[in-house]
Amino acid sequence: MSVSAQNVKEQGPRMPALFIGHGSPMNALQLNGFTSAWRTLGKILPPPRAILVVSAHWFIGSTVVTAMARPRTIHDFYGFPQALFDFDYPASGSPDVAQEVVEAVKPDWVGLDRDQWGLDHGTWSVLAHLYPDADIPVLQLSINALKPMEYHLDMGTRLASLRDQGILILSSGNVVHNLRQVEWDKPTEGAAWARRFDEAALAQMVEDPGAVLKLAEHPDFEQAVPTPDHFIPLLYTAGIAAIEGGAQPMIKGYSLGSLSMTSYNVGPHIDLPCEAEAVADLPADVPPDQTNI
Repeated sequence: MSVSAQNVKEQGPRMPALFIGHGSPMNALQLNGFTSAWRTLGKILPPPRAILVVSAHWFIGSTVVTAMARPRTIHDFYGFPQALFDFDYPASGSPDVAQEVVEAVKPDWVGLDRDQWGLDHGTWSVLAHLYPDADIPVLQLSINALKPMEYHLDMGTRLASLRDQGILILSSGNVVHNLRQVEWDKPTEGAAWARRFDEAALAQMVEDPGAVLKLAEHPDFEQAVPTPDHFIPLLYTAGIAAIEGGAQPMIKGYSLGSLSMTSYNVGPHIDLPCEAEAVADLPADVPPDQTNI
């Protein structure tokens, strides 16, 4: 059963958990099918006390949470128009919430980053539409590249308790992300292999998210997930969804043949467009795999 925007806001303190397929950073500046859905989503969600983002673009050799009061806006991409490099998302951080993250995942260790990272485009390209006023504290949790997939799935379950403290957990990546196989003639379509894997991921997230790692056995896994960085954020949402028995696909679509824009919600059912058309493009004069999207 679905609920209206007003009803979602009356559900109580537990915040939803989201996975958003973020695609091109140009989505931050453009209004298209996906960003329109993100704007609608921002109006439906209950207001969070803070937002914790697991972004594909903070992929390092440690588990760290940003703990500065004023995180900088990071422009971690190449070849895009100057307007994108000029974009600023001036949300505050929260050292206090960072400490809550540290406590939530014990006995696992999370370090405090007080001056190094900030908010990368996996975070602000989405939040620019979800919360355009940048008036909610935002923190990022790094993806520890040295840990196995099981670690990230378990971290999702450990972080789930933060939802009862008014913290929105937002994972940002792409279920299918292969920049070496971009097809310029398919701006809003997915190649057959991309659709097969995305549909398999959808079935897993809906029916048995706790077993999401079975997707590594899928015949299209290596093509859909040539590197783990954009896939791992899904595992955090899957870990949370496993506690509640499943996730809801909110937005579905593809970009340039080899990117899936599918997004998921854990919590009260939210009505959003199931198919979103028109997506932000990539620079034509830079090889896609060098844009760092």
